[in-house]
Amino acid sequence: MRLQKYMAECGVASRRKAEEMIAEGRVTVNGVKITEMGTQVEDGDEVRVDGQVIRPETEKRYVMYHKPAGEVTTVSDPEGRRCVLDHFRDYPVRLYPVGRLDYDSEGLLLLTNDGTLTERMLHPSHQVDKTYLARVTGSVTMDEVRQLRSGVMLDDHKTAPAKVRVIKLEAEAAVVLVTIHEGRNRQVRRMFEETGHQVTQLRRVRFGPLDLGDLPRGKWRELTAEEVRSLAAYY
Repeated sequence: MRLQKYMAECGVASRRKAEEMIAEGRVTVNGVKITEMGTQVEDGDEVRVDGQVIRPETEKRYVMYHKPAGEVTTVSDPEGRRCVLDHFRDYPVRLYPVGRLDYDSEGLLLLTNDGTLTERMLHPSHQVDKTYLARVTGSVTMDEVRQLRSGVMLDDHKTAPAKVRVIKLEAEAAVVLVTIHEGRNRQVRRMFEETGHQVTQLRRVRFGPLDLGDLPRGKWRELTAEEVRSLAAYY
């Protein structure tokens, strides 16, 4: 089995992320640091990531977390900021986030040790919807809504069509519901910037078939059996 696939089955990360970790020199096989792709893992091999032995997880676990603003979606942070995984140090299996929410954003974050699911939900070909509730400066016009729906230019590439609906107009702000399936860095914020608005608050309220609901900020829960079954579409 290829090393990156083995890492995914251990719940460490998606294959793509596993390849990045290998290239960064964070992985060893039988004490030998691996930095190139193509390494095969055999029965009895000892694989370590960041010095910790990893093994395939037999029990898959799925957790929904309401990430607050002010946390990073990484295992650790060189700047010493609070990390999402700080809340799960005592969890019975090692969890990893499915994708990221940026430091200033909040909302639904899925964590799991199911590397195959992680890879499928993040792969562009599956076009998994992500829905955000954004509070932005200024009044959003229908022309701007149409522009956001049809796509705006980011990094010399037009964004894919988005679903956009103005929920509330205030004196100097607007609340907008936005659904995208791409995963560009800070995409929703940058889309609004292209139309002359600044996002002052951003919350992800839906990811694929999962709804954040009334889960309080900073709290987490296991997915229900029905929610886990709803994820089967990505296998």
